[in-house]
Amino acid sequence: MSTHQSPNLTMLTDFYELTMSNGYFLNGLKDKPAYFDMFFRQVPDKGGFAIMSGVEQLIAYLKNLKFNEEDLTYLRGKNIFSDDFLEYLRTFKFSCDVWAIPEGTPIFPNEPIITVRGPAIEAQFIETMVLLTINHQSLIATKANRIVRAAQGRPVMEFGSRRAQGYDGAIFGARAAYIGGCIASACTIADRDYHIPASGTMAHSWIQMFPSELEAFRAYAKIYPDNCTLLVDTYNVLKMGIPNAIKTFNEIIIPLGCRPKGIRIDSGDITYLSKEARKMLDDSGFSDCKIIASNSLDEYIIRDILLQGAEVDMFGVGERLITSKSEPVFGGVYKLVAIEENGKEIPKIKLSENVSKITNPGFKQVWRFFDNQTGKAMADVITLADEVIDDSKDYEIFDPNHTWKRKRISNFYAKKLLVKIFENGTCIYDAPNLENIKKDCKNQVDNLWDEVKRFENPHRYYVDLSENLWKVKEKLLEETSH
Repeated sequence: MSTHQSPNLTMLTDFYELTMSNGYFLNGLKDKPAYFDMFFRQVPDKGGFAIMSGVEQLIAYLKNLKFNEEDLTYLRGKNIFSDDFLEYLRTFKFSCDVWAIPEGTPIFPNEPIITVRGPAIEAQFIETMVLLTINHQSLIATKANRIVRAAQGRPVMEFGSRRAQGYDGAIFGARAAYIGGCIASACTIADRDYHIPASGTMAHSWIQMFPSELEAFRAYAKIYPDNCTLLVDTYNVLKMGIPNAIKTFNEIIIPLGCRPKGIRIDSGDITYLSKEARKMLDDSGFSDCKIIASNSLDEYIIRDILLQGAEVDMFGVGERLITSKSEPVFGGVYKLVAIEENGKEIPKIKLSENVSKITNPGFKQVWRFFDNQTGKAMADVITLADEVIDDSKDYEIFDPNHTWKRKRISNFYAKKLLVKIFENGTCIYDAPNLENIKKDCKNQVDNLWDEVKRFENPHRYYVDLSENLWKVKEKLLEETSH
């Protein structure tokens, strides 16, 4: 976990969370236990799955929830909050229980990925930060994973800092991209704070600063002979850039007993230019010199140029990754699913004319079923929190919207996904380091069927309700629809 000090973000909240909290307080509901779920309804880019990310930053936020005098002065100046409520905020201390699906885990629509249980004011108040933290990083981790898979084992570097939506978008986007599978980032602060390898050599301005491209290459090679990667598209890749790079390698790098690391192409037809560049480098004895491609790449462009035989060894991907340009909204929501009265849980449901927006009520757990023979993930089942799945027996799953669609699963093991990270406001979770999250993400994605990982029309992974949860939902639908 980064030791870099974060600002106090307590007031980064939607205003209605404050007006509602004041209302809860005045109506005697401030200590009433409530349960909220965060979930999402649709995978970005119509993909088959998303990647959970952002839990570390959510933990840091929840650990530091406090209102300072500046906050209280501001709220008092709005002239709508009671003095007793403001005094309550002065001594505010977070006391909720929180569960989360660990970072790097593949996640699917409609299953709770964060659950919060605690006093209504507290559970309601953190809504915005729960959503923006998990939504943003899960979006970028998901996009990065798509791009990395398109590269078919070739390393992908995240190059998007300058195009990110603000500095937090750059820093946390680099972190999420690393979880998703990128090997490095151009964002230096991400290296300092999260030990994500910083990557970068030169811009076109370096070459333009010298009288000629060759002189620029020579100057750079003399400074960095052990790590010499040259940008070859400032003027003309094949007529100038590659010949000048080869000349520099022979004149500067080889006499020093070093080998060139690579050349980077940042414009033009990457497929054609990389093929020609490869021939020129190989013919000159530099078959070990890597070809790096950048310039507005995404998973579809990378997939297509590789299908066309592009000779690219590494990719640098910027704006379309760090902003998830093709679909820049993750769409997670935060909904009340239960309250407690006299120590008893009372499930709650939200109805809608849009069937997809009807919520799953109650305090829940998510289980993932794995095939004992292949290790592949077979299905997720959302259960009531106190249910236990006996994986020594067959288990029947069914589509909660089309209940005649049923399947009996056997020879599997079941794993709970939601892990408790806070108990009574105290963090009890030993967060893994970023390197382990990244490795675990790769392993878990590898355990998904290839059909789920298609970019177009992926197989719909089963996310079903247990029989008990389905009965609770049906009962509430019947009671509230009359």
